[in-house]
Amino acid sequence: VQLVESGGGLVQPGGSLRLSCITSGLGYGTVGMGWFRQAPGKKREMVSCGSTFYGDSVRGRFTFSRDNNKNTMYLEMTRLKPEDTATYYCAADTNWSGTWWIACTEFDFDVWGQGTQVTVSS
Repeated sequence: VQLVESGGGLVQPGGSLRLSCITSGLGYGTVGMGWFRQAPGKKREMVSCGSTFYGDSVRGRFTFSRDNNKNTMYLEMTRLKPEDTATYYCAADTNWSGTWWIACTEFDFDVWGQGTQVTVSS
């Protein structure tokens, strides 16, 4: 099982980026997907639980999507701010029930990507 993120980089405040996460080996069962981020010296923060829940600081600016035919999920990030600077991780919950009843936490996920750096700076 493997998750590989891409799409990070340096962007100016107000700009946009799209992160991708290619999955492999997850099988045909129901798998919950999410995005998290971690800035230096800070705890890992939930960005999205699929498209059901979003972190307070990104709601309305970030959008989760997935293309099951391509085994890929995406995080579209718009109106980026310097405080969005972090390493972004995609994650998979291979024991997912099929619905996010409450906001997910990092402890719900058992497979993680290696992370991709996003830096928002002028």
